[in-house]
Amino acid sequence: MPDSHPPASAPSKASDLLVAALEREGVEYIFAVPGEENLDLLESLRTSSIELVLTRHEQGAGFMAATYGRLTGKTGVCMATLGPGATNLATAAAYAHLGAMPLIMITGQKPIKKSKQGRFQIIDIVNLFDPICKMSKQIVHGNTIPALIREAFRTAEEERPGAVLLELPEDIAAEETDASVLQPHPRHYAVAGDAVLNEAAEMIRAAKMPLLLVGAGANRRKARSALCDFTDLIQIPFFNTQMGKGVVDERSDLFLGTAALSDGDYLHCAIDRADLIINVGHDVVEKPPFFMEEGGTKVIHVNYKAAQVDRVYFPQLEVVGDLAQSITRLGKILGGPLDFDRSYFERVKRETDEHISEGADDPRFPVIPQRLVADTRKVMDECDIIALDNGIYKLWYARNYKAYQPNTVLLDNALATMGAGLPSAMMAAKLNPDRRVMAICGDGGFMMNSQEMETAVRLGLNLVVTVLNDSAYGMIRWKQAHAGFGDWGLEFNNPDFVQYAGSYGATGHRIERTEDLLPTFEKAFDAGGVHLIDVPVDYSENQRVLIEELADKVCLI
Repeated sequence: MPDSHPPASAPSKASDLLVAALEREGVEYIFAVPGEENLDLLESLRTSSIELVLTRHEQGAGFMAATYGRLTGKTGVCMATLGPGATNLATAAAYAHLGAMPLIMITGQKPIKKSKQGRFQIIDIVNLFDPICKMSKQIVHGNTIPALIREAFRTAEEERPGAVLLELPEDIAAEETDASVLQPHPRHYAVAGDAVLNEAAEMIRAAKMPLLLVGAGANRRKARSALCDFTDLIQIPFFNTQMGKGVVDERSDLFLGTAALSDGDYLHCAIDRADLIINVGHDVVEKPPFFMEEGGTKVIHVNYKAAQVDRVYFPQLEVVGDLAQSITRLGKILGGPLDFDRSYFERVKRETDEHISEGADDPRFPVIPQRLVADTRKVMDECDIIALDNGIYKLWYARNYKAYQPNTVLLDNALATMGAGLPSAMMAAKLNPDRRVMAICGDGGFMMNSQEMETAVRLGLNLVVTVLNDSAYGMIRWKQAHAGFGDWGLEFNNPDFVQYAGSYGATGHRIERTEDLLPTFEKAFDAGGVHLIDVPVDYSENQRVLIEELADKVCLI
């Protein structure tokens, strides 16, 4: 908030003070399933500037709040009651913790000064959440609220971002306090020193075949401009991880692909040939985009924090500090295009582009993944957003769907939880009402939080929900077959998704011919409101392409 904002007067009740502190931090929304223990806080919110977004499950509230943090860089806030309400936030806490999304969860609790209900619904939430949060504390006095809220927001947003839990007992919420809120202040990161930047520049100049890798950590803090300028200036080929998609425009002639797999893909022919990788924004939570070996490819680590070294990641040089400034200053030191032979990387790019374009017009029905991805890309503009749940289709979108801007492909390559795709898309749609937003979910993951369709309709969102229907937990079924086990235990029945959507006030569509897919996408977006599209999908291409074809691949010599 701007410094000119006058200080809030001290409220008479602790819950009022907490809401005033949240307002001072710039909180716009609280996503919640309130309970009895939250009633004082709920009453304080009623007259505040903060919008309460009531969801149908605590997971939905947590996923929406975490996605708010992911998209804005500001902390998302959600609320739940004690006991089962709080435990239902655990998956969302882990989602934010591994995915580096700033999130604050406020949970209720029975009175701590005097209780007449014994241990009813009471579990130790603070200690339960401690391993999956950056900070987990109980508020024990109203006067501590201003400092705790300021510290919670600083902790949640500071690199590496993550989750914070604050437990507010109902007797503390109701007590009087004479404290005042604290003024937030911006956080500035240190800048890497000249010595290490000069050393990095010398390593890059000495390399014969360097590559740039864009990881999840570069998809924050507005690093896009610095990285785009850097790649253009020194003309270095680049690739990205799944959560680094779109930071640098993937239509670039320098883009080699997304490391959706850890090894064995077409892209890895280039990675294996590189003698230096400039690894920008590396995050160990993602599936490794490459494996280091003693005496092998050298790595320069560029990030806000030092590397977490393990047996497959031990960079030879670490450039630690503000990521964008480090890259900008490194580009100035290098001064212009690198002098090396790019012909091999260019051949790999052609091979990769040809590979991922196969099947884009395939008319088979049920729809194959390549056609699904291609039609999705056709209907989405460069700033439009897709939000993926978790399943085998996520690999197809990571490999085949080119992202043009940061955070236009919302996928989870960290916790990789099912059930987050729909709430994540809802948050993107609420923040970006003028952009097309599509949730892409498997039928298994969709049904885990499908009740949030009601929330989406109630909020008046413009949202298309594409449900990939194979009546099974498809990724595990595919892996079961690949492991040589019998096809057993992973199939289920689905509701009639068209009627299901209608029961919530949304519009349902069923695809019965592949050629109807793209027109149905367009029709749904043009109509506005919430639409569900039931798409029967054929995953037989998983085995042919991702197993057999890649096993037969021979890297270009």
